[in-house]
Amino acid sequence: MPLQPFIYHPASDSADAVHALRARTAIALGGGTDLLGAMKESLVHPETLVDLRRLPGARDIALHDDGSARIGCAARLADLAADAGIATRYPALAQAAAAVGTPQLRTMGTIGGNLAQRPRCWYFRGGLPCFKNGGTDCLAEKGENHYHALFTGGTCHAVHPSDPLVALTALEATVELTGTSGVRTLTLSALFDGASQRATGETTLAAGEFISAVLLPATAAGGEQYYEKLMQRGAWDFATVSLAAHRRADGAVRIALGGVSLTPYRVTSSIEEDVATGGLDDDSIDALAERAMYDAKPLEHNGYKVWQAQALLRRAMRRLDPR
Repeated sequence: MPLQPFIYHPASDSADAVHALRARTAIALGGGTDLLGAMKESLVHPETLVDLRRLPGARDIALHDDGSARIGCAARLADLAADAGIATRYPALAQAAAAVGTPQLRTMGTIGGNLAQRPRCWYFRGGLPCFKNGGTDCLAEKGENHYHALFTGGTCHAVHPSDPLVALTALEATVELTGTSGVRTLTLSALFDGASQRATGETTLAAGEFISAVLLPATAAGGEQYYEKLMQRGAWDFATVSLAAHRRADGAVRIALGGVSLTPYRVTSSIEEDVATGGLDDDSIDALAERAMYDAKPLEHNGYKVWQAQALLRRAMRRLDPR
C-alpha cells in the first residue's frame, strides 16, 4: 500500500522535538524499521515525522566511572552489539542487541525505537478489528495464537517483540523521558504499565513526550549475566521465548522472560532469592522452574512456550549458581 504524504521534521534540539510532537498527528522517528512497516500497513497515518537522531547526545553511549551508563535514544542496535564497553560491562544487553533481526535492521534500528515498537500480532498488523485495532476483543484468544502471550493482565494477548527490552529488564534499567513538563525517569514496568489494556499503544508516554535515553544503574555492571533466545528459525526471527539473567556483584539475582507478555515479565522475587542462595539440586531447580510458570495461562496453541520457558529457567538457575 502506498504511503500517505507526510512532513519530515529533523528536530534540532529537545525543545524543538517536544514542540513538534505535541501535534496529535506527529510521530517520533528513530531508525524507522518498525514505523515504516506500520505506515505501509495503515496502522498509523502521521502527518509529521519528527526525526530524533540529530538531537545532541542522541547517538551517544556514555559509560560512567561508577559502572552506570546513559544510552541515547538514537544509539543504533548494531553499535550497542559491537561496543566493547557494553560487551564488558553489560554482556546481556550486547547479546540481546546482536540477536535483533538482520544486520541491516540492527544498523538502522535504534534503542528508543526498539522499545517503542508495536506488537507483531498478525491480527493487528493485518488490519483486522482486534482490540488494538479498533475492536473490542483479542482475536488471537480463540484464533491463531502459537506466538502469543502466556501472561496477560488485560484484553490483548500479543507479546512485545523487543530483545533488548528483556535484557534491560534484568539489568534494572530505567528510561529518561523528555516532554512538555521537562525530563522524568520511569522504570520499564511503569513505562509499559497496562499495555494489554491500552488499545491505542503500549507505553505510558504522554502527548509530546519521547524516550530520550536508556539509563543503566551501577549495579547493572558486571557479575554473571547473559541473554538467550529461542526462535522458530535459526536466525533473523522474533523470540518464541527468551530469557535474560543477571547475578549482580552483590549476589542479588534478576531474571526476565521475553516472548510471554506484552510487558516486561520478571520472575517473582521469591524465586530470584532462592536462586541467589545457590546450592540448588536438580529437583529444587525443576520445582522452581515450574513455580515460576504457575500463573501462566496458555492459549490453545501456545502451551509449548511453558516448556520452553521452564527449560530456559533451569539453564539460568544452573548458570547463576555461585558454587
